[in-house]
Amino acid sequence: MGPNGPRGPRPDAAPASGVRPPRRKRTWLRVLVVLAVIVALWAGLLVWAGMSAWGKVNKVEAFPSGNRPGGGKGTNVLLVGSDSRVGMTNAEADKLRTGGASVGGGTARTDSIMVLHMPDSGKPTLISVQRDSWVDIPGHGKQKINAAFTYGGPKLLVQTVEQATGLRIDNYMEIGFGGFAGVVDAVGGVRMCLPEAVKDDYAHIDLPKGCQNLKGADALGYVRSRHAFATGDLARAQHQREFLGALMKKVASPGNLLVPWRLKSIGESGAKGVAVDKDMSPWRALKIMWTLKGITNGGQSVQVPVADANYYIGGESGVLWDQTRAKKLFDDLNNDRSISVSQ
Repeated sequence: MGPNGPRGPRPDAAPASGVRPPRRKRTWLRVLVVLAVIVALWAGLLVWAGMSAWGKVNKVEAFPSGNRPGGGKGTNVLLVGSDSRVGMTNAEADKLRTGGASVGGGTARTDSIMVLHMPDSGKPTLISVQRDSWVDIPGHGKQKINAAFTYGGPKLLVQTVEQATGLRIDNYMEIGFGGFAGVVDAVGGVRMCLPEAVKDDYAHIDLPKGCQNLKGADALGYVRSRHAFATGDLARAQHQREFLGALMKKVASPGNLLVPWRLKSIGESGAKGVAVDKDMSPWRALKIMWTLKGITNGGQSVQVPVADANYYIGGESGVLWDQTRAKKLFDDLNNDRSISVSQ
């Protein structure tokens, strides 16, 4: 009893009809709902960023008709770096030190050719096919392999690679000068440690020895350079594999891949000059990028075994494969076996 009569119920007392839910439980429920909404929005933005870039990628007919090698184990992706200046103005081409936008009369050539083997189980392998490899190009006889792209675009290049290696190509991905440099600049450059200074007037680079951050123009010149190295095309192929692995590792870092606006910027920068086969999905493209990231961390990076790196015929120099060791390499890949040939 209070001084003025019976006390009423306390404000925080539970109603007589039941027990009130604990306040802490209701608070956590609200927090979980808010977090779920935030995660859903973030995931939606990531999908939007990725699809926005994917919509700008050129889809091409990349596979030849007729007889093709049977599918082996794993998946093989043909990765092509072309000197295409599609979509670039003369000012942009000059900035990258590649000449005008119309150099080559508008006909693209391949500066790099690689096959990424993604096994059903085990480590991925990235193989350089030296662009001066002396092979048979269907309908054009024996020539350097990069001429196949000039003669017949992706279809003839895929046919030539399949015929020379016996591997069935399942996907095709190509990137031109502008797209390559755009991705490098979008991620803020790529750190490379050069064992020696590199000066190449043809590639328009003068790089000091040691570790440094390569931006678009210098990165492009570095992966194109062969005149600065005693082993020429072999050194260039090795540098291309090393740089591609380092670039994909940086692209696939959480700070780039999981931040929607950065993912959109990188994707749209790379989409300029990028072409893929019409059957490729954005999820397959993401898997390819993720696999390339792993090349620098446990994957295998090799090149087609060479018998003569300075093979001269008809006044031209090329790269002659060691057919016995090359056949063994391709057979290992086709059966998802560890590479057993020496480099």
